[in-house]
Amino acid sequence: MSIRHGLLALLEGGPRYGSRLRTEFEARTCGTWPLNIGQVYTTLGRLERDGMVAQDGEDEGGRALYTLTRAGREELRAWFGRPVERASPPRDELAIKLALAVTAPGVDVREVVETQRRHASQALHEHVRQRAQALADSPGHPDELARLLVLEQLICHAEAEIRWLDHCEARVLRLTVTERAEE
Repeated sequence: MSIRHGLLALLEGGPRYGSRLRTEFEARTCGTWPLNIGQVYTTLGRLERDGMVAQDGEDEGGRALYTLTRAGREELRAWFGRPVERASPPRDELAIKLALAVTAPGVDVREVVETQRRHASQALHEHVRQRAQALADSPGHPDELARLLVLEQLICHAEAEIRWLDHCEARVLRLTVTERAEE
């Protein structure tokens, strides 16, 4: 996740202080990727060092306001214009767990799969419920559209995880049947 670019995108809307950036980021992403306030200020410091943002006075509460610079706008436009690289996928704890469970003595891989499938199904139902609520709240507002996009991504991921778990279970069953036939 690019916190750097997320903050630049939020600053496109005008000057903001750090905790407001954090709040807006979490609101637009449904709290799916919470930010530590230290991350926000560290990132703002780096963006300022790199000439992407500048401090622009203080608000009435004495908090430093940050504004987007021309270089920040150019970097933001370039980021929006680039695809997100998929060349090196992030580590996936579930894939690692299943890969190791297959060879671990005494582990019932089918039970590991079923436990995860129940968890993914519960998450899917919750995301679908949240999407229905978002659609009922105010479907035409840009903030709600942002929320819907994140929720729909979560729904697609949960559905894909369930399909993959079904595939894993079928593969384990085929292997078990083959091993029994060879005995």
